[in-house]
Amino acid sequence: MNDLWTMIWKECKDFLWSGGRSDLLRPLLNIAVLGILLPLSFRQGWIKLEAAPVLVVLFTPFMFVILIISDAIAGERERHTLETLLASRVSDRAILLSKVLVAVGYNWMMTLFCLLIGAVVVNMSQRLEPWEFYKPTSLFAVVLVLCFLTTLLAASGGVLISLKSATVRQASQTMLLGLILLGLAISMVVRLLPPGLTASLTTPQMVLIIVLVLMVLDAILLIVSLASFQRSRLILS
Repeated sequence: MNDLWTMIWKECKDFLWSGGRSDLLRPLLNIAVLGILLPLSFRQGWIKLEAAPVLVVLFTPFMFVILIISDAIAGERERHTLETLLASRVSDRAILLSKVLVAVGYNWMMTLFCLLIGAVVVNMSQRLEPWEFYKPTSLFAVVLVLCFLTTLLAASGGVLISLKSATVRQASQTMLLGLILLGLAISMVVRLLPPGLTASLTTPQMVLIIVLVLMVLDAILLIVSLASFQRSRLILS
């Protein structure tokens, strides 16, 4: 556990302060897109959690994770810091999990922060009296859970791809291709479902199924990533 906290602290410092001005632009871009521009575009539909805003809230942090997780291992390899990291006494599991947890934690908390800002922006721009918050609150909680699971999916799959890639560019291209294939696969599965099946399910049942599917996929990708992280092979690569 001490190894994990040590690595989380290292990853936080590298993620937040090692890139200079670009590290300041990253949260500002998040806030500008998810906290200001999109709420202004959807207006009250944003805080009413209509279908389109919910999909945007889930997809935006997913994309932000994909953009940053490609640097997880491939970036260390390009900067020639991977050898030093692997030569330390920190466990393999701590190294890998820290990269996943920092990427997921940052994006999830930033999404929550942007949603709170978005609620303020909508209320002020629409001059709502009295001020309104996201409703129903149960759906808001579900959106936060789904956001966490989808970002974990992106981080788990992304770190596995970064593990297998020689450069950050290669990792980014592979993840983009994987995202396209994932979208096609989801579209095919939805089309193959019997029409009566989705009609017979209630909204809570559908949400539960989606949550369970995401949890299974997250677990599989994390297990595969941990199994693939072999120090001896990475040192020789």
